[in-house]
Amino acid sequence: MIAADSLSDTFFLIYAIVVSLISFLVIFLLMPKSIRSLKSKGQVVKDFHKPGKPDVPRPAGPILLLGIASAEIILYILTLNNAVLAILLTTVIGFIVGIVDDRKIMPGWFKPLALVAAAIPIILLGAHGNYLNLIFGSAFIPILYIPLILILIPIVGNTINSIDVLNGVASSSVIIALIPILASVLLYGNAYVFLAGLPLLAGTLAFYKYHRYPSRIFPGDSGTLLMGTMLGAISIAGNSEIIAVIALLPAVMNSFLFLSSMKKIVEHREVKARPTILSDDFKLMASKDRRAPVTLLRLILSDGPLTEEEIIKQITKLAIFSSALAFISIYIQSLFI
Repeated sequence: MIAADSLSDTFFLIYAIVVSLISFLVIFLLMPKSIRSLKSKGQVVKDFHKPGKPDVPRPAGPILLLGIASAEIILYILTLNNAVLAILLTTVIGFIVGIVDDRKIMPGWFKPLALVAAAIPIILLGAHGNYLNLIFGSAFIPILYIPLILILIPIVGNTINSIDVLNGVASSSVIIALIPILASVLLYGNAYVFLAGLPLLAGTLAFYKYHRYPSRIFPGDSGTLLMGTMLGAISIAGNSEIIAVIALLPAVMNSFLFLSSMKKIVEHREVKARPTILSDDFKLMASKDRRAPVTLLRLILSDGPLTEEEIIKQITKLAIFSSALAFISIYIQSLFI
């Protein structure tokens, strides 16, 4: 067991390999069994964007939690670091909120309000600083930091949840955004938070094999909220909140557009006028209904109909561009901090 201030390069590398392998292998190896089990139990939903509307198993959240949490528990046993424990507890609470929503249709206010509880471990365990790292310096906000945490975790959780509209988009968005976030965490945060972030990266990479187009399984709210709340916790504990916002710009934009057009918090399933229309040749078109919410997907389709694969490529390009901006921001920060 290594003390919090004496993590050598050798142990750092060993821990990084161990937690990454555990998360990746558990999810990669158990996901096919979960797919078969969910199918046999009839826990499937229609993939409406494909010919024949095939049934796709859902949710993948429980296997994601098993792989990621196993790695985090081992990392905590090895390090006894409060930040690791806080990230683990936040992730578990995010999953619980999501699995409730997977099993029972909850009102629109449920997820944002319930996810406030996921922020509590970060506050109680002191897994946050008093400085907010900005692009051109940092701001000392010890009092404001607490309400900021209570707001950020629900926002990031729901942001990843809201971008889960097409095959593989939620998982690929998390993977792409995590790269600059973890780089920032290692530079401005601490090694333990970086190590705690590796199971999410490795686990999501394993999950992406099954979630990418054409999806063999959907994450469900339990999967997207797990990924979102953990991403938020890593960003806060690693003093990389602004970098996370920049890296997640497409998803953030999607949430902002949806909320500003609807003018209230509402579940996507409760929206009566859909933002897109599926044509007979299985291309998606932007809805002309003024009641339909504005979303990133609807904006992308404003120039004309596209297939699901074409839209996924567009969103992926936006995610890569945003991550590149995040890396530029990290470099600028390094000049001032």
